[in-house]
Amino acid sequence: MSLSLDSAKNIAKVLTEALPYIQKFTGRTIVVKYGGNAMVDDVLKNSFARDIVLMKLVGMNPIVVHGGGPQIGQVLEQLNIESSFVDGLRVTDSRTMDVVEMVLGGLVNKEIVNLLNKNQGKAVGVTGKDGNLIRARKLTLKRKSESSDDEESIDIGQVGEVAAINTEVLEVMKDSDFIPVIAPIGTDEAGASYNINADSVAGEIASILGAEKLMLLTNVAGVQDKQGNVLTGLSVGQVDGLIADKTIHGGMLPKIECALSAVKAGVQSAHIVDGRVEHAVLLEIFTDEGVGTLITQNGLNKTKV
Repeated sequence: MSLSLDSAKNIAKVLTEALPYIQKFTGRTIVVKYGGNAMVDDVLKNSFARDIVLMKLVGMNPIVVHGGGPQIGQVLEQLNIESSFVDGLRVTDSRTMDVVEMVLGGLVNKEIVNLLNKNQGKAVGVTGKDGNLIRARKLTLKRKSESSDDEESIDIGQVGEVAAINTEVLEVMKDSDFIPVIAPIGTDEAGASYNINADSVAGEIASILGAEKLMLLTNVAGVQDKQGNVLTGLSVGQVDGLIADKTIHGGMLPKIECALSAVKAGVQSAHIVDGRVEHAVLLEIFTDEGVGTLITQNGLNKTKV
């Protein structure tokens, strides 16, 4: 297929703009949490796979952590297993945990691995159980009692949080041609399995590896001000202020807290990326404009509108 001169010039411009970023991030680790629309739309799935494979090809070390809530919900419905949620977390009894492991560690994980391999990558799928990658502990929610000001504990079953990350498996893959694809399931010291929030797992892995970037794909354009403008180039202090004045609230809050925690732990930058945009990962890394919200320790004083 022949290109017009204008198309060729545009491609050259894009490549030229990308070059400094490629040079800067070669050899660096970038942890990407994969979820939302990017995970269910066929066009977006393929663009995501190509982005990750290209990152590896130019010398970066991408690590993919994935969710799978909607897929879990579909299988639970097919099996007539009822689901309930507390503060956005799925109550996970033993039957539900079996489904979580089957869907996350099997169906979803292997689909992503296959997608990357079809695009000429070398992906390897693991769960947090493999090589004791993710040590978990049970997550207990606290709420104020309706009858008093005291807090009461709410048991939501086999839902966990990260206690420790064993980086040995990741280091071996990071320094090879392989792309790790991680399902967020961990075990405690007794061997019990836990379903863990994928954003949290991605943030913990980015922090302990000293990653260059943490990227969280989501279904919104990014962090927005009260007028609906997407904010970027934010400092840790600015984000704390946006949380304090309730500009950041609701479903965005856990993602932002995860991003903040990673940056405070030494990750160079965290990105809330609009996964509904084709090639969102590459656009955020390799272009000046990007497609989401960038958070760093000191900020860049830049606003996208």
